[in-house]
Amino acid sequence: MATIEEYTIAAGKRWRVRYRTPDRRQTDKRGFTSKRQAKDFAATVEVEKMTGQYVPPKLGYITVGEIAPRWLERKESDLKPSAYKSLETAWRIHVEPRWGSKRLSDIDLDSVERWIADMGRTIKDPKDKDKILKKGSGATVVIRAYGVLAGILDSAVKSKRLAKNPARGVENLPQKQKKPRVYLTHDEVGRLAAESGQHETLVLMLAYTGLRWGEAIGLRVEHLDLLRKRLLVVDNAVQVNMTMHVGTPKSDTHRSVPIPDFLVLELAQQCEGKARTDLVFPGRDGEYLRRSVSFTGWFTKAVEKSGVPRVTPHDLRHTAASLAVSAGVNVKALQRMLGHASAAMTLDTYADLFDDDLDAIGTALDQARSDASVGKVWARAD
Repeated sequence: MATIEEYTIAAGKRWRVRYRTPDRRQTDKRGFTSKRQAKDFAATVEVEKMTGQYVPPKLGYITVGEIAPRWLERKESDLKPSAYKSLETAWRIHVEPRWGSKRLSDIDLDSVERWIADMGRTIKDPKDKDKILKKGSGATVVIRAYGVLAGILDSAVKSKRLAKNPARGVENLPQKQKKPRVYLTHDEVGRLAAESGQHETLVLMLAYTGLRWGEAIGLRVEHLDLLRKRLLVVDNAVQVNMTMHVGTPKSDTHRSVPIPDFLVLELAQQCEGKARTDLVFPGRDGEYLRRSVSFTGWFTKAVEKSGVPRVTPHDLRHTAASLAVSAGVNVKALQRMLGHASAAMTLDTYADLFDDDLDAIGTALDQARSDASVGKVWARAD
């Protein structure tokens, strides 16, 4: 059994727990500021020994910064470049400065929750309340940073350096606030396309096929089957900083997308004079159309000139979903067009587009009750 001893240092009383490891070696842990803490630790050690979950404390003396590189390497091999870039940025800016030099064994739930609160807190100058010294991070940033720390500590548990993850179980993670989506009408799409100049066909395709930006600029002539009015989504070109990464679509699977009749001729003209392996919508140099061109140049100007609500190219994907639902397309077909993993995901993503279906349910139930009531009246009359 563990024993507890009291000792004194310059800062005051402290307590030490002496106990034996599962291999019968004697060891101790000191520095507890109260006897209660020491007793709790002793009890925990005994339980861990009995359940086979005991981890020698010295294995937790390694710092977060020492085990993080291997975790990041694994993530880099598992994730697409854009997703990995977000994790790496969260580690470098938010996690490493706070936890990089911290030993695994010194991390507890309370310190993690205080860190989460600090990240989201806006600090104002006490002398000038209108002056902000530090702006709090948004919910997405905080959640991503926490996920990085928790993921690294999960790997420490798997490698038997920690008995459990001290970051799991936090109660103060912020909630993401969903931004209201902007859906354009057919008329608004037409005006936006007309003001987009040489990119008119690209705008129409984004708004009527639901392709992501990277899927659209990665489309090649050989991916079009205009006779069958289909296009095949094979590649996804994503710009990370100034480097273009070409990989599979977000779902990692190819998909066939229908092309509206009016768009077939537009795409045919777009492909004139091009080889089968050429890009349908190339940039100035014949390579992939850069994000800087689409987001801060012609697209922004087209939005301003057309007078449509402020949108991004990705909002045209939402518009495609909206126009399809209003045209009566069933959810399963819409899921296949957008490349979602399931119809449930499509419903969750675009639940607001199906409000009319709820109204239809109410109308149908009211009609059914009326029909039943009329039937009873006729029966009594007979």
